[in-house]
Amino acid sequence: MPELRKDPVVGRWVIIATDRARRPSDWNGGPPAESPGGACPFCPGNERFTPPEVLATREGGTGANGPGWSTRVVSNKFPALQVEGGLDRRGEGMYDRMNGVGAHEVIIESPDHFAELSELSLAEIERVLRVYRDRILDLKNDTRFRYILVFKNHGEAAGASLAHGHTQLIATPIIPNVVAEELEGSLQHYRRKERCVFCDMVEQELEDGSRLVTQNEEFVSFEPFAPRLPFETWLLPRRHVSSFEETDPAALPALAAVLQETLRRLHRALNRPPYNFLIHSAPCAEARVPHYHWHMEIMPKLTKVAGFEWGTGFYINSTPPEEAAAYLRSVDPWPSASASRS
Repeated sequence: MPELRKDPVVGRWVIIATDRARRPSDWNGGPPAESPGGACPFCPGNERFTPPEVLATREGGTGANGPGWSTRVVSNKFPALQVEGGLDRRGEGMYDRMNGVGAHEVIIESPDHFAELSELSLAEIERVLRVYRDRILDLKNDTRFRYILVFKNHGEAAGASLAHGHTQLIATPIIPNVVAEELEGSLQHYRRKERCVFCDMVEQELEDGSRLVTQNEEFVSFEPFAPRLPFETWLLPRRHVSSFEETDPAALPALAAVLQETLRRLHRALNRPPYNFLIHSAPCAEARVPHYHWHMEIMPKLTKVAGFEWGTGFYINSTPPEEAAAYLRSVDPWPSASASRS
């Protein structure tokens, strides 16, 4: 069973994920494996290569765990955390550990093996976002889980082990340090000014415009003022919403539109880079708080984090966010169909 161990100096929890060591391609230097015979386990007709589906949007009359789906959710075959069992918190001298209890799911975004998320239609992207929301709402019913992260690794350099477009979701029994720092920082801002720091950020970026990428009536995307990485891009709701799953379903088409355009601009400007995106949301027990605002962070994989960053926590970014935003605004995000996958 996986195990969580706590660093006694900084309080950081680490997952010792023994199950993931069974990946066929681990440590051998070869390319990511697909499935026996080279077939993609996420393509229609290969459902037998994945665990049983947890959720699927399907054509009428099609049965579970077979073709006919539009979006499909399965448990990760090599989970970082395991649903079964109790936490069993315990000490070992000065050290703390607990069982690696959680959930690790894969959202297969489309039956089309070659379709990247930005290439899906707005209706298809909206469907994927609804599936994120539905899975978070369901997993929040498990009181063992304190935090749920939705994230996407696109491209081998960004950590994707399969080429077929997919997103992952991991529910954890602890609040990650990165999120705890955001919560504390935003709380301090709220105590000083009685305003949400993210709401203030959205207002200033809309007024200034120099770091803006795109916007509509509900959402905005921009290059943050102090980005860690070149072309790091944030997407936020313009109205205060603490948790992604609390987003009004009627606003999801607008979210799909801003996400699609933002990803297409990044693809066109940067020649289809590998990237990671993640959704930071309020912890499970704090769904509606006045000082925190859910947001999506998109990070193209253009540079490598090296010794200075690891040793100090400082990031060196050679591209000012104002220049990055201007370049993204200058490209055509709607190329012809023949050029969309070039």
